[in-house]
Amino acid sequence: MEPWKPLLPHDQLATVLDRLRAWRPFDGDALLDDVAAALDDVVPAEEDVAEIAERLRGHLMQLVDIALAAEEDQRDAASAQLIEQARTLRAEEVPGDHWKAIGHLRRMGWTASELLERLVTLRCLAAVA
Repeated sequence: MEPWKPLLPHDQLATVLDRLRAWRPFDGDALLDDVAAALDDVVPAEEDVAEIAERLRGHLMQLVDIALAAEEDQRDAASAQLIEQARTLRAEEVPGDHWKAIGHLRRMGWTASELLERLVTLRCLAAVA
């Protein structure tokens, strides 16, 4: 019997391992909490804006990855538009002015909410309560 040999070269196996270690499962509850923080009538404190924005960026990235893996950008025009909007917002810096930063958070929260809803409608994700 021949000894087992990996199917991939060492460097590719290391890349797969790194990606597995960095992977975070989708957490719909955390997404909804952050969307609520961004869209709530009570404006987040100035010192919390950067943290909320960073978490929303992560949620947007996960939602975009899920949509792309399901090829919804090619099948559904509304998804494609939301994916592009999510990418644009994720790439933008949070403005230094507190009220402009709140506007940016709200745009990110709204886009995350809409993309989540779209992916649930298209059955790419289960409904989050």
